Amino acid sequence: MSRPAPGIRRDFWRDHRGAAAIEFAFIAPIMMLLYFGLVEFCQGYMASRRAGHTASIVADLVAQSDATSTQDLAKVFAIGDMIMRPFPSGPLSIRVSNVTKDANGVARITWSRDNSKALTALGKNSIVTDLPPGLIENGESLILGETAFKYTSPFAQVIKTPINFRRSYYLRPRTVDSVACSNC
Repeated sequence: MSRPAPGIRRDFWRDHRGAAAIEFAFIAPIMMLLYFGLVEFCQGYMASRRAGHTASIVADLVAQSDATSTQDLAKVFAIGDMIMRPFPSGPLSIRVSNVTKDANGVARITWSRDNSKALTALGKNSIVTDLPPGLIENGESLILGETAFKYTSPFAQVIKTPINFRRSYYLRPRTVDSVACSNC
């Protein structure tokens, strides 16, 4: 086997043709990882925002009414499912409750209704312990809208377990002291 001439070796090391292709081959996987990571972050952030927006809108719709029923709440839950689009509504759970603070300063559930998924309706007279302090005074009530959304990544190879987003919104009834539910 013959050795290449010294001039050929020198020319080989000085030849820069194809260097850009080699550099791109090194950088491309990192750029693609950054791109897909950014896409994934944006999708997760958008799902979180929509879940929060759904909790807010559902509570707001109930807080605007004088009274409600299970049929009215089913329609409100359907609106909540539409707000989550383009994300699937299957992993979305919605609960609406009326919370009233009694004369002793204990916040209790007056009525509660859910869309029968992950969140279950709270029982009547259940004590609410996570109410922010100073939100309502004794004898006042508010509407509590809650959502839970299980976000599953489209890139399941990277993020293998679903991420759970939970949001709660407290709103005062607008036209009455307490929104009644006839058959909750």
